[in-house]
Amino acid sequence: MAAQATDKLQGLDLNGQNGAKAETPAASQATPAEAEDDSDDDQEEGEGAADAGASGAAKKKKKRKSKKKKKGGAKVQSEPPRVPVSNLFPNNQYPEGEICEYLNDNAYRTTNEEKRYLDRMNNDFLNEYRQGAEIHRQVRQYAQKNIRPGQTLTEIAEGIEDSVRALTGHQGLEEGDNLKGGMGFPCGLSINHCAAHYTPNAGNKMVLNEGDVMKVDFGAQLNGRIVDSAFTMTFDPVYDPLLAAVKDATNTGIREAGIDVRMSDIGAAIQEAMESYEVELNGQMHPVKCIRNLNGHNIEQHVIHGGKSVPIVKSSNDQTKMEEGETFAIETFGSTGKGYVREDMECSHYALTPDAPNVPLRLSSAKNLLSVINKNFGTLPWCRRYLDRLGQDKYLLGLNNLVQAGIVQDYPPLCDVKGSYTAQFEHTILLRPNVKEVISRGDDY
Repeated sequence: MAAQATDKLQGLDLNGQNGAKAETPAASQATPAEAEDDSDDDQEEGEGAADAGASGAAKKKKKRKSKKKKKGGAKVQSEPPRVPVSNLFPNNQYPEGEICEYLNDNAYRTTNEEKRYLDRMNNDFLNEYRQGAEIHRQVRQYAQKNIRPGQTLTEIAEGIEDSVRALTGHQGLEEGDNLKGGMGFPCGLSINHCAAHYTPNAGNKMVLNEGDVMKVDFGAQLNGRIVDSAFTMTFDPVYDPLLAAVKDATNTGIREAGIDVRMSDIGAAIQEAMESYEVELNGQMHPVKCIRNLNGHNIEQHVIHGGKSVPIVKSSNDQTKMEEGETFAIETFGSTGKGYVREDMECSHYALTPDAPNVPLRLSSAKNLLSVINKNFGTLPWCRRYLDRLGQDKYLLGLNNLVQAGIVQDYPPLCDVKGSYTAQFEHTILLRPNVKEVISRGDDY
């Protein structure tokens, strides 16, 4: 979920440091289910070799048996994804993300026994993030394979959200269930000049077209530990340089981020990487610009937008530093337009305002809706479709009353000039005491 630099939203991103020693991405590691399948195959091959002289009937029997073992063996993920990842990892140990050792002044952290001890104390915290990251990888990789022009944004968004809920094991239909796990925030599907915070409301008939540039931004969470990661989908290679620019910028931000690193230095490095690219559209060259009023941000438990922002342009004023133990979502946005977004179009995203004023509510519909929000979402963002899903109706008057009272914050879509194209890539990073972990890294990006 994007953060706006100077408006009502605050930052999302990052953790890391200058340079990184990468290990095998989590997505490429075999699940216990896959490992069991492999061991079964090896065992069956050994049995087959040992029984080479057995009768034909015995061989056929063994073949039937091995086929049954394969068919009834360890579980694998379904299509669409519906098997909870806890069933695929019965030992409750999930793949770690990309591990990056700290360098320079922080290099001592890798082997320092005190830092290693502090890191070992965070096992539950880490495992919740790793479970959420594995859910995000499995859902997004299925989405990347199956999203096609001609589909409606509603079916795309609901397909992703239904998969996340199934894999967390939390459908979110009972009070408090969504606070235990499920969607970290609504699935954003922002098209072309719209950069962020667009998800379809009920009745939306918008269709994905062949020439569209669509940002897919969603979060998976367990116990409020939100994994926030985004990618951009296109179906025309003409946009490849735009996507390459933003992916490079995001990876630059990940590389530069780390404990005691200034936000301004990260923003300067991101801007330099992003703006070294250009893209040709309709015979005209367009420089890729950073969207200067969108930022990354830190993430807190059950709070997607923490108090720190990670700029994506050079800023001499921001001397804020990243700190040990923080979680950041590093996201960068590139545009062929002005590189500045404004609120536009119908609003769909909402969240309770932190430290909201104690305002007396006169409308019973507003009071009832506030109770529903507190019990089902708490401080997590939500959208109108989520209220529909809970059986709420005729809630717009009450919702507007809560927004006007300052109790609920609305987050309208953020758009550059019409006719421009915007792209986004994002990862969640943990600044562990002894290493930086790009928790949401996968084979795809």
